[in-house]
Amino acid sequence: MDIRQLSYFLAVVDRGGFNRAASALYVSQPSLSQAVRSLERDLGTDLFHRIGRRAVLTEAGRALIEPAREAVRSLETARASVASVHELREGRLDIAAMPSQAVEPLTTLIRSFAERYPGVTVAVKAAFTARDVVDAVRTGAGELGLLASAGAGPDQEVRAHVLGEQRFVLVVPPEGPFAGRRAVRCEELAGQRLIVGQPGTGMRAYVDSLRDQGVDFSVAAETEHRVALLPLVLAGVGLAVVTESWREIARRTGAVVLDIEPATALCVSLVSRRGVLSPAAAAFWETARSVPADG
Repeated sequence: MDIRQLSYFLAVVDRGGFNRAASALYVSQPSLSQAVRSLERDLGTDLFHRIGRRAVLTEAGRALIEPAREAVRSLETARASVASVHELREGRLDIAAMPSQAVEPLTTLIRSFAERYPGVTVAVKAAFTARDVVDAVRTGAGELGLLASAGAGPDQEVRAHVLGEQRFVLVVPPEGPFAGRRAVRCEELAGQRLIVGQPGTGMRAYVDSLRDQGVDFSVAAETEHRVALLPLVLAGVGLAVVTESWREIARRTGAVVLDIEPATALCVSLVSRRGVLSPAAAAFWETARSVPADG
């Protein structure tokens, strides 16, 4: 068993098949398949069920994912540690981030980090819920994570640094409801058509809590794609409840952004695995600690 075999195995897992993994790795599909077969022989068990062109993980394959990621990450950390003597002139950092927090504060954090370490590539991986972020960091799919949560922060599986809070705001079209207002009370959303996120997100949990309080609104659209929010609002489909990370972008598109009263906010945290971080991750962590918290 070697790191190359484990990397190929994880590529098949992450890309959903041998052909896509081979393309992503710039190797031939037969070479990749041979490496995975060799790994299976070393382990004495199949890692995938080959069903036509599909590759479905076996129980043994699922059990290997986390230790494989840890092994690959450990080697990357070792290599990066050696490269750190060259002042992080190159490298890569994987960060799992929820959509709204990928707008802010991630944009500001990456900008500050890139100014100090322009040779390091930051790869942002999509994670739709706080649980998704924690799982990505815990399993090694991302070395750092950015999430927002209501109430208590992440559990003991990861280390967390609170960056600040983001309150909920209402985005409406320029000629839409509440024209000329700066704020709206949550109960005034009764009778409105709202654009909501998928279950499990902070945005969805907040609007669901309004319904539990007796605010009777209708759902105009439910979307996992946050990039669709502003076009849907501007097209008059409905109003969107989002975090204030969207405030500036929404205003630039011509939408109107209103504070929702009483103020309700999510806690935004940067999280990492417990243990030694790669030099790039450690540098990003310190960069985040040096950026003033919001709220």
